[in-house]
Amino acid sequence: MRGRCRTERRRTAWGRRVGAWRSRPAVAVRVAAAAVVLGATAAVGPGQAAAAGQVSGTPSPYAFADGAQSVEGARSTGEAALLKPGGTYRSSLPSSGKVSYRLDLDAATNAYVSVTAVPSPGSTVSVIDGARVTVQDAEGNTCSVDTASFGAARSPHPIAAWGRRETGKPLCGKAGAYFVSVERVDPDGEGSSPDAWDLELVAMTEPQVADAEATGAPGAWNSATPQPLQGEPQRRKGGAGFSGATPVDQGVWQDDIRPGQTLFYAVPVDWGQQVSVTAELGSSDSGATGYASDALDLDLYNPARGRVADVGVGYNGGQKSGSLPPLPPVDHANRYAATAQVGALRFAGSYYLVAHLSKGVADTFGDGPFVMTLRVRTSGETRSGPEYAGESVPKGVFEVSEQDREAAAEGVAARDDTVMRALAVGGIGTGSALLVGLGVWTVVARRRITT
Repeated sequence: MRGRCRTERRRTAWGRRVGAWRSRPAVAVRVAAAAVVLGATAAVGPGQAAAAGQVSGTPSPYAFADGAQSVEGARSTGEAALLKPGGTYRSSLPSSGKVSYRLDLDAATNAYVSVTAVPSPGSTVSVIDGARVTVQDAEGNTCSVDTASFGAARSPHPIAAWGRRETGKPLCGKAGAYFVSVERVDPDGEGSSPDAWDLELVAMTEPQVADAEATGAPGAWNSATPQPLQGEPQRRKGGAGFSGATPVDQGVWQDDIRPGQTLFYAVPVDWGQQVSVTAELGSSDSGATGYASDALDLDLYNPARGRVADVGVGYNGGQKSGSLPPLPPVDHANRYAATAQVGALRFAGSYYLVAHLSKGVADTFGDGPFVMTLRVRTSGETRSGPEYAGESVPKGVFEVSEQDREAAAEGVAARDDTVMRALAVGGIGTGSALLVGLGVWTVVARRRITT
């Protein structure tokens, strides 16, 4: 009996040692992962997401949203995959034909879907090539059509078009299934390559207002061309996608941009405010002569990623600038305007500035980088917006919060993780952060081994 007990104790002790030995590789992996994560966090500061996708000076074309769900576009609407409001999806667009997706909507909310098309940097596009987004109801009635193209520079880069289902209209106001179709505009055009494009899709909803609303566009507004904002430029590194756009507020911001690169910024614009932007491209130090049409393209998108306005800046090697056209104040009633530009300024929130430097600039003036300056002005007194009868999805997308304003002032996205904020506020250095992180994981690992 005693021998049997000793044997059992030996087996138990041996089992514990084996269990501890087997757990050590996992612990080592966790510790190594902590070091990598903390090291990467320390190396990449706020607003520097664009640099993370850059290898040997070659810009990454687009940074898709973290956690974007993969979905396949259907050739038939009968097989269309469901897009849920608040969701972000990743898909692809073939060179010919439509791909379709489905929305299941009620009769009480406006719905918006934005599609960002991302050709590969090595592809070619024609002047009128681009992406077309169409929304239809289950009976085949067209709710909206929007097209985004690449322009005269014929430089492949991320472009976005949006679809809309708005309640209170004769068509497309019922509850039920709606279909979002995406297609290329000119796949067989001269200079367009037949490769597939990546897609990022986002869906969101806006509730109706609680009280009866105006059904006409606002009256006169100050349409005078604003003077570009003056001041000493501050460096602010642009993001590489909509979800990683670098927050900026009113000010003069400067960044380096390379041919073929696209940079994203987010500007909080509240109800009643007007936004105006001037883009400048610094002179080249190459000494070369020539001209690049629409070398710098600057687009303004609303919080639903619907395009508002754009400006193209030609380049001859000397400093050049261009400004967005005068825009009215943000107003809920703008949606009833006759022009799409005014209609896009229908809600408050983060408006996106997307700057692209044509890859053709490199042919004459070299790979750069070139200094880009953005003079951003948000004028007008903020006022209260409409009283919505519910919440938007995602929540808060059509408003400007105090966190948004703080993020724009600091250049740190409101969604940045707590570790990054601790490093920024507490002044913990890279080495200290690594030691703290490794120490925590080591203590946890030892406790697990000895229990």
